[in-house]
Amino acid sequence: MNYELSEEQIAMQKMAKDYVDNEIIPIAAECDEKEEMPVELIRKMTAEGFSSINIPEEYGGAGMDEATLCLVFEELGRGCAGIATSVGANSLASLPILIAGSEEQKKKYLTAISAGKLASFCLTEPNAGSDVSAISTTAIKDGNGYVLNGCKCFITNATYADYYVVFAVVDPKRGVRTLTPFIIEKGTPGLQAGKKEKKMGIRGSNTAEVIMDSVRIPEENRLGKEGGGFRVVMETFDMSRPMIAILSVGLARAAYEAAAAYARERVQFGKAIIQQQAIQFMLADMIMEIEAARALVFRVADMVGKKERTLSAYSAMAKAYASDVAMRVTVDALQVLGGYGYTREYPMEKYMRDAKIMQIYEGTNQIQRLVIANSIISGKI
Repeated sequence: MNYELSEEQIAMQKMAKDYVDNEIIPIAAECDEKEEMPVELIRKMTAEGFSSINIPEEYGGAGMDEATLCLVFEELGRGCAGIATSVGANSLASLPILIAGSEEQKKKYLTAISAGKLASFCLTEPNAGSDVSAISTTAIKDGNGYVLNGCKCFITNATYADYYVVFAVVDPKRGVRTLTPFIIEKGTPGLQAGKKEKKMGIRGSNTAEVIMDSVRIPEENRLGKEGGGFRVVMETFDMSRPMIAILSVGLARAAYEAAAAYARERVQFGKAIIQQQAIQFMLADMIMEIEAARALVFRVADMVGKKERTLSAYSAMAKAYASDVAMRVTVDALQVLGGYGYTREYPMEKYMRDAKIMQIYEGTNQIQRLVIANSIISGKI
């Protein structure tokens, strides 16, 4: 594996860093305080290519690899995990189309997403989170189309999406074996965004229900064959979990950098607290874990391009380890700031609140450990 960045990758990384410094960090605290997604900025970022880094060039994307995507999303995670989540949701929703879509579907929807349209990935339901087999949303065949009924929850970008990639069962008696993805366009009768969630963290993203009441769509809006949905979900997560992992790395890095800067300036007992060995050890542990997490993520990014057979296990490792690191680092970084870290005057409490969801969404870290354990049992790793 080659860790040396190409000139193109270095340019993308710098572009993302400058964008974060100039466009995202100045508004991050306000978005968090108001619990508002900066819709126009997200649309602008989507149109400028932040959500289509790994979409092929023939569909309007940059056609770059997973490693380049990770370089960009580490910077976005450093700027604001909430805004990064909204941008990343577009990339997530595009993956099932890349995996299972026809050429016509790719041209229509991926090109639109690359041009600035927003999309939502709709899998989770009130009674189906980690347990995908419990999905109850139905898509019943009716003539030359399908009628969808059900409710999805915790859906990023749901209030503002132009396209919804919805997973539903086409035969309730056979359940998850008939799980199938569909694309529903905004404005389709019977489709509506429901309750907006009031969240602990990532408040700069929009999270809401998606409600389907006798939503009729044509057969050409089905992605792949009936019953192929579970495979599509698993392949999607293999490619999307490294993105959550690198967001976690970016978030942890922001917390570490803020803590180190504060420790250099804060004077107690006649000297900067960075001179105290207790603080030095905390900072040393933070940077060690951040570097280790980043290295694991880029190992997995390399595996994505090669489609290695152990990808699922390593993708789970990266997501679980990096998000656990983000939680530990933000807690310790807040401790370095002491009472100031607990106030909203500093961004540290936001970092800690944002970090928690990294251990939950895109599959809880307990599920990641189950994926890893199953690979150990089967002898794959």
